[in-house]
Amino acid sequence: MSVQSTEIHLAARPHGAPTLDDFATVRTEVPDPGPGQILVRNALMSVDPYMRGRMDDRKSYVAPFALGAPLEGGAVGEVVASGADGFRAGDHVLHGLGWREYALLDARGATKVDTGVAPLGAYLGILGMIGTTAYACLMRTAEFRKGDAVFVSSAAGAVGSVAGQLARIKGASRVIGSAGSAAKVSYLLDELGFDAAFNYRDGPVRDQLAAAAPDGIDVYFDNVGGDHLEAAIARLNVHGRIGVCGMISVYNATEPVPAPRNLAQVIGKRLTLRGMLVADHRDLRDEYLAEAAPLVADGTLKLRETVHEGIGDAPAAFLSMLGGQDTGKVLVRL
Repeated sequence: MSVQSTEIHLAARPHGAPTLDDFATVRTEVPDPGPGQILVRNALMSVDPYMRGRMDDRKSYVAPFALGAPLEGGAVGEVVASGADGFRAGDHVLHGLGWREYALLDARGATKVDTGVAPLGAYLGILGMIGTTAYACLMRTAEFRKGDAVFVSSAAGAVGSVAGQLARIKGASRVIGSAGSAAKVSYLLDELGFDAAFNYRDGPVRDQLAAAAPDGIDVYFDNVGGDHLEAAIARLNVHGRIGVCGMISVYNATEPVPAPRNLAQVIGKRLTLRGMLVADHRDLRDEYLAEAAPLVADGTLKLRETVHEGIGDAPAAFLSMLGGQDTGKVLVRL
């Protein structure tokens, strides 16, 4: 017996910044699971910056979203029917078919999660892809070492806030963050324990970073690109490292964006600049969870959630996240 479900489809490919007109809300019927499948009633779904890239029809590390079809992304929910061994009604699972109320999927694409260990939202954030991304980029890509001075851009966002805390916990000499509002700067300083933070809207990033890091930085955790990357290159010490996790400043660009004007400094400073995709670091997941879970449980490692309500609000939640209006991990409760 099928169930009625609401889905969010990609109606048009954005030109520049996405708008609500690029999305469509569709009612559909979802059938019962066949052999090896499970039917999940989604409880929470994630919206993330990388989804913007998948809205464009261009070659990338992952296939673009199809027009006229539901979008995809991380989600957690409850199994309501199962045709797969090892899964039964009532199990809670993490999977990749968000943007819909009900998801019918191959059980191989789902991972059981324990709500007795952490709330469901944590598996989309600090104990999920977000946390693993922050850990892998900081520790492996940027080769963080105890005593490093670290600068994190978009530090009040989901990945950046975890990266900055991990650097502090692991012995950074100084942790600096940029954010887009006075409230977010206060969050970094007062709640997350950053040593310095600034609002990038208050003045040139290069000047504000110079004031916050008078002795330079050793690691730049890049979520933004653009003027943040240029400022970081200017302040990086010899043999500094840049881990490029994202470049949200260029995601809506309609023309090629120039490189930092001071890129030649990578030569004299012998800098390392390396991009990363979390899918390449799955081997670190268990290591990260073993380290992070106790820190989350005792409140040492934190991640604020901004929760939007209802599947119909998912497009607005995505635009809000992309525009930097939310703090921490942005979720939609379905």
